[in-house]
Amino acid sequence: MRLETYEARTGDVSAARWQARVDLAAAHRLAVMHGLNEGIFNHLTFRVPGSDSYYQIPFGLHWSEVTASCFMEVGYDGKLRAGQGEIEQSCYCIHAPMHRLLSHAAAVFHTHMPFASALTRLEDPQILPIGQTELGTAIHTAYDDCYDGPAFDPAEGERLAGAIGDKTVLMMANHGVATVGKTVADAYDRLYYVERVAQVQLYAMWTGRPLKHLPQRVIDETVAEFRGGRTYGGKKPATWHFEALKRILDRKEPDYKN
Repeated sequence: MRLETYEARTGDVSAARWQARVDLAAAHRLAVMHGLNEGIFNHLTFRVPGSDSYYQIPFGLHWSEVTASCFMEVGYDGKLRAGQGEIEQSCYCIHAPMHRLLSHAAAVFHTHMPFASALTRLEDPQILPIGQTELGTAIHTAYDDCYDGPAFDPAEGERLAGAIGDKTVLMMANHGVATVGKTVADAYDRLYYVERVAQVQLYAMWTGRPLKHLPQRVIDETVAEFRGGRTYGGKKPATWHFEALKRILDRKEPDYKN
């Protein structure tokens, strides 16, 4: 049964919850479009509005198949609250603690996207001050230098929540990347630009020529501008970006809303 039909019959699911499902489905489809997914693994989740649970896709579903109605609701205790399917354990162990412990982590996105993950394999994975987009991303980025294997205990998610703190990007050593946000748009925008930054930095490094670091004055002025949180028409650039990306999906893959 489509969830919107269920909502109309029972009133149990709010419009905000349905919109969250639509946006999260869009994020999965867009991640495939942008090459950010890794098979059937990695996880994009969102806190169920007004609840102590989060949306997670059933294990085994490819991200190109995700629709708004397919999500399970998983409690912070790991129990299935709604929907059907297998709960992927590492998703629960990473995401539930981060949703629970971080007020700004309504969305928690974790991927092994190639360029950013390549940076995490370096002894020094830091995003370098060699360009404007790099500066805008670096100020929101934390680094975790510990990898102890797959996350099959919620204690690992608690540790990662501590590692990211009040930042919105976590570079996970020898592993991948996590981004968090108050909206799906915020988390996806971070994910998209972390991968772009990593790609450009690696391309520059691969030339073997000296990198041109920005002068400190330019760094300080640019960072101050980014921290100002400029909006357009009352909306953040991340919101504009995600709305534009959803319009592409509306033309190419409109079934994500089902």
